[in-house]
Order: sequence, then C-alpha cells, then structure tokens
Amino acid sequence: MGSAVRVHRVYDPPEDDDGTRVLVDRLWPRGVSKEHAAVDVWAKDATPSKELRTWFHDNRDRYDDFVDRYRTELGDPAHAGAVGDLLDLLRAGGPVTFVTAVKDVPASHVPVLVDHLEHALGQR
Repeated sequence: MGSAVRVHRVYDPPEDDDGTRVLVDRLWPRGVSKEHAAVDVWAKDATPSKELRTWFHDNRDRYDDFVDRYRTELGDPAHAGAVGDLLDLLRAGGPVTFVTAVKDVPASHVPVLVDHLEHALGQR
C-alpha cells in the first residue's frame, strides 16, 4: 500500500494534484510568501517542540535519538489535537501533501510524522 501522504519542499511550485497542502514546520519558511506556499493547513503543533528542534540542531549525528524523542512527543497529549486533525484530514480522503522547508527531508521530522500517522491509520 502506498503512502497516504505526499511530501514536497515548500520552495517548489505547487502541483495541480497536491490536494490539501499542509505545512509541517513549526516556523514559517524564510523567503516564502503565503501565496507561493499555497498552504491550506499549518500543522505547527504536530511538529517537534522548540526544545527538541534545538537539541537536534546541535546533535545532527544522533538522528535515531531524535526519532525516539519525537515519537514520544507525538504520543503526548499536547500533540493529540494536532495529530488528530491530521488523521481526520487523511481519513477524509483526497490527496494530502505535506510541505516543508527542510533541506534533507529523509533525515528530518517529516518521515517520522508520516510513519506515525500511517501507523495510526493502520497502513503500516
């Protein structure tokens, strides 16, 4: 089964088949206008906390630890509403595209979030 979510960088132009575009960064991307981003939803409360982002910035070589810490955050009640909103969006059907400003998407929070959501949907 394929992923329920597509992932694109916010700096790339929107595509006609993106469906609902969800910004999955805590901070608005530098140099990107709201018009260019074409974001429908900003899910900043489903992203890593400021403390975890700072820790990861200083410890890039500890990605596995970051993943564990972020998974713990995603299970925390503070993230429950934002995660629930994303699950509702995915359950509603139609294409969903997560957009992010991170340069190295595979080594970021984005695949962890996608995996968490797909597990919750029973797709993994």
